[in-house]
Amino acid sequence: MQNNVLEYLENIVGKVPDKIAYADENCGATFRDVYDISRSIGTFLNQQGHYKEPVVVFMGKHPGAIITFYGVIYSGCYYVPIDEEMPKHRIELIFQSLKPKAVICDDDSIKAIEEFDYKGARLYLYEDINKTAHEEHLLANIRDKQIDTDPIYIVFTSGSTGIPKGVVACHRSVIDYIENLSNVLKINEDTVFGNQTPLYVDACLKELYPTLKYGATTYIIPKSFFMFPLKLVEFLNDKKINTVCWVVSALTIISAFGTFEKAKPEFLHTIAFGSEVFPIKQFRLWRENLPNARFINLYGPTECTGMSTYYEVNRDFELHEAIPIGRPFKNTDILLLDDEDKLVSSGEAGEICIRGTSLTLGYYKNFEKTNEVFVQNPLNDSYPELIYRTGDLGKYNEQGELVFVSRKDNQIKHMGHRIELGEIEVVANMQPEIKSACCIFDDIKKKIILYYVGDITKAEVANFLKQKLPRYMVPNVIEKLDSMPLTPNGKINRVLLKENYK
Repeated sequence: MQNNVLEYLENIVGKVPDKIAYADENCGATFRDVYDISRSIGTFLNQQGHYKEPVVVFMGKHPGAIITFYGVIYSGCYYVPIDEEMPKHRIELIFQSLKPKAVICDDDSIKAIEEFDYKGARLYLYEDINKTAHEEHLLANIRDKQIDTDPIYIVFTSGSTGIPKGVVACHRSVIDYIENLSNVLKINEDTVFGNQTPLYVDACLKELYPTLKYGATTYIIPKSFFMFPLKLVEFLNDKKINTVCWVVSALTIISAFGTFEKAKPEFLHTIAFGSEVFPIKQFRLWRENLPNARFINLYGPTECTGMSTYYEVNRDFELHEAIPIGRPFKNTDILLLDDEDKLVSSGEAGEICIRGTSLTLGYYKNFEKTNEVFVQNPLNDSYPELIYRTGDLGKYNEQGELVFVSRKDNQIKHMGHRIELGEIEVVANMQPEIKSACCIFDDIKKKIILYYVGDITKAEVANFLKQKLPRYMVPNVIEKLDSMPLTPNGKINRVLLKENYK
């Protein structure tokens, strides 16, 4: 039985040593490069006395950063990815939480890190340590002591309070996730991924580890291309990218601005999406232009190692409908619980709770927050069994498919009515001229605010919504934007919209 993610690399390097594993627009790394350099970094770190501790990887988004992740695991430590594009205050809070003893930088990030307080940590330059001679006995000794519940990374979430929480994942949860995800997406040695997400979020797991498992290839797409949809499609075609796992906003950048009329992703056959609701109007454009492609909706929280459920689109949907999130991955179970911690009745909404080996270890040095959401299964009074409370609401439709309803904190009480802000967004996105829409609620002034991007006036939007929505759901304020603000991960930045309104 596999119990270490590095076995993926060790199994594949002998089969396709000279094949490109990871590449960006400037350079590429073969599987032999990944194997040799990561073992060099692992040797170096352990020689310096680092073991079973967090190691910050403060590097840009390039193949060397990915290789460094594996090097940290080889050393018996666990990596914490940080990129200077992250908000400065967030990086500062992460350093305060970690108090790391080791930080790895590259030539491009060495200056940026000098702005932060990393006292107590030794700073290592990637270019200085990546050629360290392998010490095979040392690496073998580390491996002998590693077990599948040892941590391999910490990913920091923004957190509803604004204070980042470090989610700690282990070998077992990642292996379980990668095995199931790979089966669903039908990954093989011919897969060519186009990576969109930052390396400091768990979403990049979809490309990183399946690439090692099958000897596939991952191209890191320049972030700037997501500002220029035509360039983005040209890059996909130039690299013959056939599989993407993107947030919905990244996909609609292509479909909403008429890019398909000029160019289409010729090689794409698998499009996985998640993290946001895909407006049916935009989804139809994708399906019409890539009729032979597979479209798969994924859902899952960072606290459960990425994605937990999937739905392969196999039918048409009306504009007001939501694409289901489907069914749980193998070895994962979904519970929908009401406010009394009982299973909801058929068709009723309940909090999505997850159980299985996909659960991570919890939050780094934050037992209080961990114990709030990683809780005893209320349906089991016989033995200890943890579930994760997602804070998301879901329900089963008439076909027995799981459907995402909203965040619990996205459900508001307005004019005496309980309202899902997501329902207002769905209706707004039905308007043909609207390219993107987002709805927030001002808790102080008790107002619903709709932001949108599109070639239509605010008055026209208001009239459209009044025809489609009951009076109590019609936004009190409608604001037109030139572009929708996005998080570094590519999702709509609701927090920023709310702050700007205040």
